[in-house]
Amino acid sequence: MISLDRRSLLKRSTLLAAGSALPGCVTAPLTSGSPALPAFYEDIEQRTFRWFWDTVNRKNGLVPDRWPTPSFSSIAAVGFALPAYAIGAERGWCTRAEARDLTLTTLRFFWNAPQGPETSGTAGNKGFFYHFLDMETGERYRDVELSSVDTTILLLGVLFAGEYYSGSDASEREIRDLAQKLYARADWNFFRSDGRAAISMGQHPQKGLIDANWVGYNEGMMVNVLALGAPVHSAPSNLWEQWTANYDRFWRGEGPTRRLAFAPLFGHQYSHMFIDFRGIFDAPMRVAGFDYFENSRRATYANRAYCSANPTGWIGYSDRVWGLTACDGPGNFRLPFKGEERQFYGYAARGPLGEPDERDDGTLAPTAALGSLPFAPEIVIPAAEAMIAEHGSRIFMKYGFLDSFNPSFRFTDQRLETGTVDATHGWVARDYLGIDQGPILLQAANYRDDFVWKYMRRSPAIRLGLKRAGFTGGWLG
Repeated sequence: MISLDRRSLLKRSTLLAAGSALPGCVTAPLTSGSPALPAFYEDIEQRTFRWFWDTVNRKNGLVPDRWPTPSFSSIAAVGFALPAYAIGAERGWCTRAEARDLTLTTLRFFWNAPQGPETSGTAGNKGFFYHFLDMETGERYRDVELSSVDTTILLLGVLFAGEYYSGSDASEREIRDLAQKLYARADWNFFRSDGRAAISMGQHPQKGLIDANWVGYNEGMMVNVLALGAPVHSAPSNLWEQWTANYDRFWRGEGPTRRLAFAPLFGHQYSHMFIDFRGIFDAPMRVAGFDYFENSRRATYANRAYCSANPTGWIGYSDRVWGLTACDGPGNFRLPFKGEERQFYGYAARGPLGEPDERDDGTLAPTAALGSLPFAPEIVIPAAEAMIAEHGSRIFMKYGFLDSFNPSFRFTDQRLETGTVDATHGWVARDYLGIDQGPILLQAANYRDDFVWKYMRRSPAIRLGLKRAGFTGGWLG
């Protein structure tokens, strides 16, 4: 293999991405009209739903970060699970009563879980929760941070539940009441309490606020929308200006490929799983001439174009098998590959070189492509089909797709961080991850009939947050 320096590599990948086929800039209609998905895709959805349904702790509603490796609970995975239960009820994979009761158990737990500034013995503080909680006790796991973004995902799931369970029976009324209380309790300005203008990514009771803030372009859009829409402890009206102030560092591409870039695809998916950005515009996107949904569509095509071009020569990348995002990996190794030393990683954010948060070690994640289904079904559905056809039961099992795989990592003599490896087919993750299962299931539901979006469009919090951020047009009108 001819070694490319960084400048040559980035130039090559940018040209290939710019030259890739990209449909015209047409925003999807507000109502997708239940577009058909091939039969095999329903199998993906049902298996993915079963992961949430089977692994949840039914005593408290906590969902594991990963399975089958024994793990703590991820509060973000719980946030994805709450709509997952409703999807199951609508599709006949569980009853509405079962979904309702499990949702109520979950909301009761988070409302009653101890809060406070102590370093242990609590689940959170100031209405927020620690990134990971003990699956049984529900208390802070080790020394993890109080997380603004993971609590945001949890609260988005809670707000969805408050809109979906609209019945008059006592249980559904209690869900709606708890949803509003949980959201109202969150003190968003706690993450600005040292005088900073933007929201910190987290806080450690021993050390204080994390230096990094939710500014720029990534999954943090949803953090700022909820902070602006909060009924009690809302953030100042200039918060969105802080978020967008350095967008100039994120623009990539020209013409139909111009986009706000963030290398891992989850950054283009997470906010969109709950918030329908089609046809609504803030100030920067009014200037750009396209909305954030279109931006995510372009990012999906750019991710695929990079994998198809495969400028670093990894095994198994193609225009049908693609997708880079945050996921498990074989571990941190520097090993020979095609005549040169390459760096491999364990769990890490991955994405095309030349974009913010770039990293490419040959590891592909099915959630990267499948989480973009509403943006670009014409390339996502073939990707799902190809991954099953080419890799079969090595990556597609009881609960759908295992988290990730790396056909280039064939080093059977290394001590892996996780997963298995063979000398012919490479490395495959051992686990399913809740935060990667969520995008697969929720985005399929959004593609089919706007399922999560249509309930969240009703949420006063979402509407107010978007309007305070300066969004106009479309369904906000």
